[in-house]
Amino acid sequence: MLDERGPAWAKPVLLAAAVYNLVFGALAVLFPLAWFELAALPAPNHPSLWQCIGMIVGVYGIGYGIAAFAPLRHWPIVLVGMLGKVFGPIGFLDAALRGELPWRCGWLIVCNDLVWWLPFAALLLAARRQARAR
Repeated sequence: MLDERGPAWAKPVLLAAAVYNLVFGALAVLFPLAWFELAALPAPNHPSLWQCIGMIVGVYGIGYGIAAFAPLRHWPIVLVGMLGKVFGPIGFLDAALRGELPWRCGWLIVCNDLVWWLPFAALLLAARRQARAR
């Protein structure tokens, strides 16, 4: 039976997610126009909205850092993260299909969301197995 630390790979994966989110969030807050320049998009009228998104992403990073030390106990943090990583691509797909965002912005979805699906889903399944074993 797994203890609350989960599989051996869980801690480094969640710490990597924490670092990624903290760095991404900090860059979005400190340099809100950089992402738009990189994607060759017009600058937004209200860059503070992108900074707010950066703050939210950074807060997720804090949560992943906490969860890294006991992923099966802190599975709700992983679940909330996974939901964001599922709904984000759905929102992007909708916006791209309607022509509001160019498809070239999809690289952000790959880095921010899709690469985390497998490890987050595996952690949630491990937490479910542990709960059933109790």
